[in-house]
Amino acid sequence: MPLRGPGPGPAPTHVCAHPSPNFGPRRDGRLPSLVVIHFTGMAVLDEALDRLCAPEHQVSAHYLVARDGRLYHLVDEENRAWHAGHGTWGGSGDINSRSIGIELDNTGSTPFSAPLMDRLETLLDGILTRWNIPPAGVIGHQDFAPTRKWDPGPRFDWRRLAHAGRAVWPEPDAGTDTPDETAFLAAAERFGYPVEAGLDTVLTAFRARFRPWGEGPLDGPDMAAARDLARRFPVDRTAPSA
Repeated sequence: MPLRGPGPGPAPTHVCAHPSPNFGPRRDGRLPSLVVIHFTGMAVLDEALDRLCAPEHQVSAHYLVARDGRLYHLVDEENRAWHAGHGTWGGSGDINSRSIGIELDNTGSTPFSAPLMDRLETLLDGILTRWNIPPAGVIGHQDFAPTRKWDPGPRFDWRRLAHAGRAVWPEPDAGTDTPDETAFLAAAERFGYPVEAGLDTVLTAFRARFRPWGEGPLDGPDMAAARDLARRFPVDRTAPSA
């Protein structure tokens, strides 16, 4: 199955073609501006592949990365895979039409394997180049659907991706600010989070990604991290979605 996309950038090599019938055209001429990271939540790779390719389940992703580093190509990048469901990021919905979805072979309760992470990084390099997606456009399922999902979960190494420019991370010297619930939600929303669900839900999603060791009520480091991300990576809500 050939990979197609605008602009330069190599297609992944050593790919296992495993086509899924669960896809359609991207709506309203939209192009990918996000990459969404998921975990399968299943202990057996073949079961995850079967589910992502079974018409009756109506779910899919563009890629699945196995624990041993094998890469499965399920849906062509130019098409709309069915991986996101309901949710918004930066105030806009229809994440499926705006994104490329990557499933990772992990239950969420264990560390993500080194071969998997190595392969994911190589895959991201190609996707971000082909579609001109900035590092801030790499998000998790929980980020845009915090009331429904918790993947890729607190065991996923976002800091590793950010260190190599494949995602974003708060500055290590962001420091601490006085906790302020209203200001925290405003900063989280400016970064992209949907904040309608309220402080507890947004804080849980934010910490799962940026402060998985954080506990208790909103604190100063939460505030500083959110403000730093909002300052450096604000979502442009006036930009066209196509």
